[in-house]
Amino acid sequence: MVHLLLVLIYLSFISLGLPDALLGAAWPSAYPEFGVPVSYAGILSVIICAGTVVSSLLSDRLTHRFGTAKITAISVATTAAALIGFSFSRSFGLLCVWALPYGLGAGSVDAALNNYVALHFKSRHMSWLHCMWGVGAMTGPYIMGAVLTAGKHWTAGYRVIGILQIVLSVILVLSLPVWKKAVKGTDTGSSEEEGGRLSLPQILRIPGVKEVLLCFFCYCAVEQTAALWASSYLTLCKGVSAAAAASYAGMFYIGIAVGRGLGGLVTMRFNDKQMVRIGIGIITIGVALFFLPLGKNVSLAGFLTVGFGCAPIFPCIIHATPFRFGASRSQAVIGLQMATSYLGILVMPPLFGLLAQQFGVSLLPYYLAAVLVLMFWMHERMLRKTVSHTENAPESPLP
Repeated sequence: MVHLLLVLIYLSFISLGLPDALLGAAWPSAYPEFGVPVSYAGILSVIICAGTVVSSLLSDRLTHRFGTAKITAISVATTAAALIGFSFSRSFGLLCVWALPYGLGAGSVDAALNNYVALHFKSRHMSWLHCMWGVGAMTGPYIMGAVLTAGKHWTAGYRVIGILQIVLSVILVLSLPVWKKAVKGTDTGSSEEEGGRLSLPQILRIPGVKEVLLCFFCYCAVEQTAALWASSYLTLCKGVSAAAAASYAGMFYIGIAVGRGLGGLVTMRFNDKQMVRIGIGIITIGVALFFLPLGKNVSLAGFLTVGFGCAPIFPCIIHATPFRFGASRSQAVIGLQMATSYLGILVMPPLFGLLAQQFGVSLLPYYLAAVLVLMFWMHERMLRKTVSHTENAPESPLP
């Protein structure tokens, strides 16, 4: 029963990743039809991100009321409806309307599933869970590309993925009893069952919460800024052609996917705190490679190394949350972590764009280094403030 539940959770995270990179893959074909500039993709992205932040902040309230299984099913169904809505939209205004449930469907399920796995499963499953998200994020553009290559309209790509989401939501609804049976009899606490809902001021007063939120903000700033500006940096600073740079920038995501796959095995030897420190150390090496005057190949290795270092940080900080802040408060804290991470995605890459206009894209290594230092500082401060919660942290009762 437990293994069946894991399959469902992995499928849910693949589903969560499927739509994430879809807009970027479809937009070059879509925007001329609506008579809008190519930059309007940013408007849709902001609406989607805003919806995700809102639903992340509401995740504690919703999970207390409905439980993780129902929230997962409802969220996947909401995303499916948004994708189908995109596929039938014939104006940019309608895309903006459907972009809101597009984002709302992601935030709650992201926070709820992360908390559920953190409470009930060992750290390796958290790493593999986020690896599955990467599989979904890579598969979505592939499906869209296959649809366009076959000569079909871009809306067909959204429809295909929307149908896949509908099928998964039906499976999740039919499997609701599995969630209860799989963890029956374990002694791991759950915020779905213990304690009351926490207000935002109450969450922020918990020792270490402000630090872990800043740590998440900085992590997403490093990850998304490196991912978004990799091609520009390689082209403008290292002389790589635009076509080659677009392909090489994908090495960053390869580093994350491979790192999370291997990270699940490494967590059997190292704990979450050690894994985060290892990840920060590897990112530091990757950023240092950008400062070496050794040509484009070293910079390519730098992006791969940064991606590899990013791999364990997000899942391991989340997995440690119940032990750092208490199982009854973990859903509230993780929901706020998700919201903060999306704010980092929303704010920090565009901020670098503004700085790059003034000082050039060559500023990228310095920008990443500064944010990385702040992330490390916040992580260590969080550890000092929450050490009493983890001296005797129990092992998860499930495999």
